[in-house]
Amino acid sequence: MNVADLVVIAVSVIAVAAMGWFFFGPRRARAAELAHGVQRVEVTVRGGYSPDVIRLRQGVPAELVFDRQESGECTNRVVFPELRVSAALPAHARTTVRLNPAEAGSYAFACGMNMIHGTVLVEPGDGSGVNGAAPPGDEDRVVGTHAPFAGPSEGQAAEAEAAEAAERRAEIRDLSRRVAFGAVLTAPVLFAVMAESLFNADWVPGWMLNNWLQLALITPVMFYTGWPIHRTGWLTLAHRSADMNSLITLGTVAAYGYSLLVTLAPTALPEDVREVYFEAVGVILTLILLGRLLEARAKAGTGEAIRALLGLQARTARVVRDGVETEIPVEDVAVGDEVVVRPGEKIPVDAEVISGSSAVDESMVTGEPMPVTKRAGDTVIGATVNGTGSLRVRAAKVGADTMLAQIIRLVRQAQASKAPIQRLADATSAYFVPAVIAIAIGTFALWYVVGPAPALTLALVSAVAVLIIACPCALGLATPMSIMVGTGKGARAGILIRSAEALETAHKLDTVVLDKTGTITAGTPVLTDIRPVGDVEPDRLLVLVAGAERDSEHPLAAAIAAGAREQGLEVPTATGFDSVTGKGVQATVDGHAVLVGAARLLADVGIDTAELASAAAELSAQGKTPVMAAVDGRPAGVLAVADTVKEDSAAAITALHEMGVQVVMLTGDNRRTAAAIAAEVGIERALAEVLPEHKADAIRGLQAEGRRVGMVGDGINDAPALAAADVGFAIGTGTDVAIEAADVTLISGSLSGVVTAIRLSRATMRNIRQNLFFALVYNAVGVPVAAGALYPWLGLRLSPIIAAAAMALSSLSVVTNANRLRRWRSAPLPSAAPAAVQPRVEVPEDRDIRPGTTPDRAAQPDTAMERPDPTTETDMSIFKRHARHSHDAPAETETETATVTDPVCGMQITPDAAAEQREVDGHTYYFCSRQCVTDFDADPARYIRAGA
Repeated sequence: MNVADLVVIAVSVIAVAAMGWFFFGPRRARAAELAHGVQRVEVTVRGGYSPDVIRLRQGVPAELVFDRQESGECTNRVVFPELRVSAALPAHARTTVRLNPAEAGSYAFACGMNMIHGTVLVEPGDGSGVNGAAPPGDEDRVVGTHAPFAGPSEGQAAEAEAAEAAERRAEIRDLSRRVAFGAVLTAPVLFAVMAESLFNADWVPGWMLNNWLQLALITPVMFYTGWPIHRTGWLTLAHRSADMNSLITLGTVAAYGYSLLVTLAPTALPEDVREVYFEAVGVILTLILLGRLLEARAKAGTGEAIRALLGLQARTARVVRDGVETEIPVEDVAVGDEVVVRPGEKIPVDAEVISGSSAVDESMVTGEPMPVTKRAGDTVIGATVNGTGSLRVRAAKVGADTMLAQIIRLVRQAQASKAPIQRLADATSAYFVPAVIAIAIGTFALWYVVGPAPALTLALVSAVAVLIIACPCALGLATPMSIMVGTGKGARAGILIRSAEALETAHKLDTVVLDKTGTITAGTPVLTDIRPVGDVEPDRLLVLVAGAERDSEHPLAAAIAAGAREQGLEVPTATGFDSVTGKGVQATVDGHAVLVGAARLLADVGIDTAELASAAAELSAQGKTPVMAAVDGRPAGVLAVADTVKEDSAAAITALHEMGVQVVMLTGDNRRTAAAIAAEVGIERALAEVLPEHKADAIRGLQAEGRRVGMVGDGINDAPALAAADVGFAIGTGTDVAIEAADVTLISGSLSGVVTAIRLSRATMRNIRQNLFFALVYNAVGVPVAAGALYPWLGLRLSPIIAAAAMALSSLSVVTNANRLRRWRSAPLPSAAPAAVQPRVEVPEDRDIRPGTTPDRAAQPDTAMERPDPTTETDMSIFKRHARHSHDAPAETETETATVTDPVCGMQITPDAAAEQREVDGHTYYFCSRQCVTDFDADPARYIRAGA
């Protein structure tokens, strides 16, 4: 080993050590300035972030003003994954991103391609922060992206998306020009060199191999075609960071500089190493930009979901003000405005129908293909399409509060978050570029010392090949690209995924717990059966019963009346209506005396109910609520009301089973009702009589069995269970889709959304793993080969030109594969009926059902005459005890448990079905509803005397 070898080794060691300090040494943090109650700091975006470490105080709103002094897709977006903040940064503009640093800690931020990074350090404060506004006169573009500030409106989101699209088009045009320029100038040099070296062609003119001619042709390629790469590469290094551009810049500068030295001062080098690499420089830069051009074109499709959502919104609205119908921009619509929606028009904002009737196509928001008929009192969603009827609606939510704006905001948040699998890529990419540079330095030193002659040439070519083939860009893009496409696909299907973590976790679920009411079932009682006796016609029985119930506000009465209307029957007006406390109603309908209610009501007037009892018992065993009817003193029949199973629940549950997911039903109903519903939809395991506050315990119990559990509920009384589950799926209700407790919101309210969400998660995770494979395999195989690992055995060296092609192919493979996910479609639900099962119904042994408490009591309305909220857990027993004239079913009144009398309303109830209880003078009183409790507490003596 000579002195030169020792010098090269020593310089290499020093260079690696210096590089380690350069990239990983301590960095100075800049503290934000406090003004007008807001922390403010300016960040220059030019090949990196300056400053890249920002110090903020906890509890004080902050504004980060990003001054982007460049163009190109790499830095056109800034993402704060932990805060779920994503903001577009238009080229050569200032953009203010608002944050609320509520918790101390370190929060990373990065560019959209995950290549340029920064850190926000939130230091503990005194908690006395003040929500302030931006200083007066600040005309920066402001993006409110994190609580407590409101999110961007649809208009702001559209503006940002338009700016991004325009910048992307400009970049594609610029790259196209540079690639064409590079290809034209590089082609003759490459042709001459390849013909001479590979084919030893004597016919190649000597002047084509002249170093000066090659220098003249390739120098413009180096400085024009390669300018975007060199500029970003050097700027990134100046920020003590490095990316793919830095590696390419170092490699091409080394090759171009060496070739320039050979051309200008050939005698300064030994004769055997006077080889130029101009063709490698030209081909590398042209290939890299060609790959980037193809990548930019492919990435233009990954944001399709957001653009499609933005394209749904109406541009104008026809508003009635002061009796005059005026067409105004949709941004000017105010809450309370009356809006006219003509046939075929888009509904401009979320609203309530005042008058009119029409079928509305909501598929663009909910994913459900069938139009929904809307009438007065119904809610309509902005961006949905009115059918053939005309509607007058009153604006309820406008601007950033509309469902469409919330969907766009949630999709943006999901795309800004990071999946756990990305932590591997992030941890790898943080050390990737420095490691590659160190490997290149080591490769150069190794081959210079031990390599065959010409050692310098071999060492230089190998080092350049290592720098060129390494592709951190592919590694950085592997996960975000798939997450962007996956969450966008979900949004178009009516599935709002709040974070990348939820999207990843969903593919691991092996158990899905379904809340019964409002999830498996519709959540509202409907008429299901009419069982007349004797010669009474079913329609005639229904008309008479509906007439008697017409003036009642009881949920069962409303269901029967609605059933008559749906069958097109004309319901006559009743006279002599009377509510018989605790038993039912009596009225005169069309000249007939009609009794409707419990067996006791009929028995009290001497009517024999034996003929009705068997039908009532059969219906009750099916989980339905039977209602007896008598006409003119004779038994007329039994009607049944039930909370019916949703149309696609059974098919969705069958699909989950076929996917290997166990389905468990969770309900506050009794064993019998739980078993009936579970058997109907094919669920093998049900947890019954579970209080709302204990649902989360049930989820944790399943998790303790080693299961990955997803919980599907209505997002109200199921919130604790949704939060406890590995993934919470909230059934979307009304137009408020931002249910905080859930990870995924199913806008349509259909269980098919759960199937689609899990399938989409599995498809996305497959896609991410494929991307990581493409990213890692190129580097894992390419870097050692480029370093010369095969040369001692096979004599093979990797040309820098081949390395450049492989590197470009790596990124292009990732982007192209991510775009394959755009073609993903969820398979249709199975059409076959669910297999017959004998459900295993379990009742928690340690449930705390004390006297005066009943399953799901916490979800019930406070007033006796108030109808149950269809979004809450609803048991049929609730309907029976809900109003003072409750229809007690015979199967329920003749139970093993002794009944007691509510001292206020006189209703017969069992102690364990009581809403509450009171102890007075050593005696316990039970009540059917909170209203009765309130009346009793106001004057106990009155009711105790009455009861006595």
